[in-house]
Amino acid sequence: MPIKNRVAELHGEITEWRHDFHQHPEVMFDVHRTAGVVAEKLRAFGCDEVVEGIGITGVVGTIKAGTSDRVIALRADMDALPMDEITGLDYASKTPGAMHACGHDGHTAMLLGAAKYLAETRNFDGTVVLLFQPAEEGGGGGLKMVEDGCMDRWNVDEVYGLHNAPGVPVGEFAIRPGPLMASADELEIVIEGKGGHAAEPHQTIDTTLAAAHVVVALNSIVSRNVDPVKQAVLTIATFLTESDTQNVIPQTAKLRGTVRCFEPEVRDLMEARVKAVAEATAAAYGATARVDYIRGYPPTVNSVAETAHAVEAARAVGTKVEANTAPIMPAEDFSYMLEARPGAYIFLGNGDSQACHHPAYDFADEAAPYGTSFFAELIERRLPRA
Repeated sequence: MPIKNRVAELHGEITEWRHDFHQHPEVMFDVHRTAGVVAEKLRAFGCDEVVEGIGITGVVGTIKAGTSDRVIALRADMDALPMDEITGLDYASKTPGAMHACGHDGHTAMLLGAAKYLAETRNFDGTVVLLFQPAEEGGGGGLKMVEDGCMDRWNVDEVYGLHNAPGVPVGEFAIRPGPLMASADELEIVIEGKGGHAAEPHQTIDTTLAAAHVVVALNSIVSRNVDPVKQAVLTIATFLTESDTQNVIPQTAKLRGTVRCFEPEVRDLMEARVKAVAEATAAAYGATARVDYIRGYPPTVNSVAETAHAVEAARAVGTKVEANTAPIMPAEDFSYMLEARPGAYIFLGNGDSQACHHPAYDFADEAAPYGTSFFAELIERRLPRA
């Protein structure tokens, strides 16, 4: 079965909503306009309950039908990225320093489309909980919503979400059971030596040299400490010293980077080895290393049974479903919701677009009917009428 007829009829409205969100991007938890528009539309659609301020600026709507006590939650993220847009589109961002470069405008519009369809048809038996989340891009809005009761307060049984996928043809879906996206940990290493004149290195402890060797040593951890059949990524993205002149050996240097893993034991290993390797390598050059290792988003791990349900719904409305796609190293705070409840996260093709987080990225409006139909089909399958 292709996309739902009623959803096809709603495509124009969904596109208008998406373009409006795109023109008015908001970052992190400061999504007051977006959340206000979402809440207003949910009320206009006839949702049974609309609650604002969950997870600081999140919105929760409910739609009920029949007599079942089963509850299924659907999630969309609302926030944009702090970057400038270069698309030149008629509906490009009107907010300097902010743009929807990851398609959350499309995610929000698709879930609104599903809300309108489900509120109109109520062709299910149970309760649908609509989760519109702020601050996915680094703020942990998913965790904030869970802590604020989005699962417990509404007695959610299962939770599902989706994300657009540039490079995957429009109409196609991709998913896998188990780990789908990686954890995201941050590390900052401050290396201290003894500054001095660059022409007299023997009277210093060369912090730059020590830090450079720390970078090289850290890059051996994955290849020499992690089981070769498992996966991890360590990247040092920033190397800063307190000096920008050619004749000064600086007193300190700072390294910043990220570590990505899929499995808890690998995550623990990486943290322990980063600290040990950085400290020991710096010491070998007479310097010291202070390591701050910050645990970020956990891995996004799909439940087996719920992944199968998502595959069935995607096959019903999509052109193709890759049911065992390869996991990827970016992170997603939907992981917190999956830690709280069984569920699944699925990718929806965005066609031949720029990559997410690129200043010329744009969500593919032609993908919206597939995402909206997926949400609707999933509910009708998981909450069937007697």
